[in-house]
Amino acid sequence: MNDLGQDLELRLVRYFTVVAAHQHFGRAAADLHVAQPALSRQIQRLERHLGARLLDRTPQGARLTPAGQSFLPRAQALLRAARQAELAVREQAETERIAIGYVEDLVITAAVRELRRRHPAAEVATRYLSCRDVGALSDKRVDALIARAPLPFAAADVFTTPLYEEPRMLAVPHGHPLADRASVTAEELAGEEEAPCAFETPDWTSYRILGAGVPPVESYEDKLELVASGRAIAVLPVGDRRSSLRPDLVTVPIEDAPPSQVVLVSRKGDPNPMIRNFRLAAKTALTAPAA
Repeated sequence: MNDLGQDLELRLVRYFTVVAAHQHFGRAAADLHVAQPALSRQIQRLERHLGARLLDRTPQGARLTPAGQSFLPRAQALLRAARQAELAVREQAETERIAIGYVEDLVITAAVRELRRRHPAAEVATRYLSCRDVGALSDKRVDALIARAPLPFAAADVFTTPLYEEPRMLAVPHGHPLADRASVTAEELAGEEEAPCAFETPDWTSYRILGAGVPPVESYEDKLELVASGRAIAVLPVGDRRSSLRPDLVTVPIEDAPPSQVVLVSRKGDPNPMIRNFRLAAKTALTAPAA
C-alpha cells in the first residue's frame, strides 16, 4: 500500500539514484555517509510510497527492477529540476552565500573560519567530496573546490589558484624491504601497475598495485588495508595523516618525486562575489601542514 497522502521526499529520491548508480547498498551508503541499514529502510519507504519494488538485492549488490528502470530517469529529472529551482532563487537572493567542496584528507577549517570572520553575515557551507565525485563543481553543487592537482576540468572552464605544495611519502607495512630506509627515490618505485583516483595525476597515484590478482577497491580505507597486507604500496602527500592512524604502516620520504599541489578551483564567469572572498581567505589561511 502506498503513501499517496504524503508528498514524495526528494531525499529518498536522491538515495535511490545513488544506490542505482553504485548498484550496491554498501557503496551507496558510504558515498552518502549514512549507515547501510538506515539506507535500506529509506529505500523501502520510497518503495512503499510508490507502491512498487525498485531494487532487487543480488549476490553482487543491487539490481533495478523494471519499475526501478522506469523511475530512474524521472527521479534524476526531478532532482535536476529541484536543484535548478534552488539555484534560480539563490541567484535572486541578496544574502551572501557559498558552498565549498573539499576532498579526501584536506582540512580547510582555517580558510572557512577566516572567511566567516571577514563576512560574518554570509552563509558558508562546506561539503566533503570523495575523489570520484568530480561533477560537484560542474553541476553547481559547490561554488568552489579545494583539491589536489591535476583535476579533470578543461582550463577554459575553471579558474585555478595554487595554495601550497607538499612533498610525497611512501607508505608500506612493517617488514617491507623499504620500511627501514631513511628515504627512497622515485626510480625505486618505478614500474608498478597504477590504479589512479579521479583527482590524481596518472604519474603519481596514491595507490599502486604489487602483482596480479589484486581486486579493485574504491575506498581509501580498503586501499590502506591492501597496503598493510603487503599487496600494495601507497604514495601520499606528507600532509595526509590518515596512514599514521594505523600502527602496522610505516612512512618513508621520497626524495625526488614531484610535489603534490593543493589548489582552489572555481567556475570561470561565476558572478558569485563570495568566491573571490574565499580565494583571498584561503590564500591567507591555508599553508602546507608541518612535516
